[in-house]
Amino acid sequence: MAPINPGLRSKVIAAYKAELLFLGRDYPLGFDYFRPRLHKAFMANAGVKDDAEIESCLARAEFVKKGTRYSLKKYRTLRHRYDPFT
Repeated sequence: MAPINPGLRSKVIAAYKAELLFLGRDYPLGFDYFRPRLHKAFMANAGVKDDAEIESCLARAEFVKKGTRYSLKKYRTLRHRYDPFT
């Protein structure tokens, strides 16, 4: 069994901790809703060892990150429109 590429491992950890968890703080349904689902999604792919599969999972994480950013931008705009003091 080949060892896991340390460069990919650091990319996965950065995608989870530094990017997606950070975005989840302001998720409209709350961080308590967002975090367990994110953790479950990452744990579902914890057994992936192939570098190509890991890259495809990172691409999926990037897609989720972009979608989350879009929904947060939309949510913040609507929130500010109806409650301008937040």
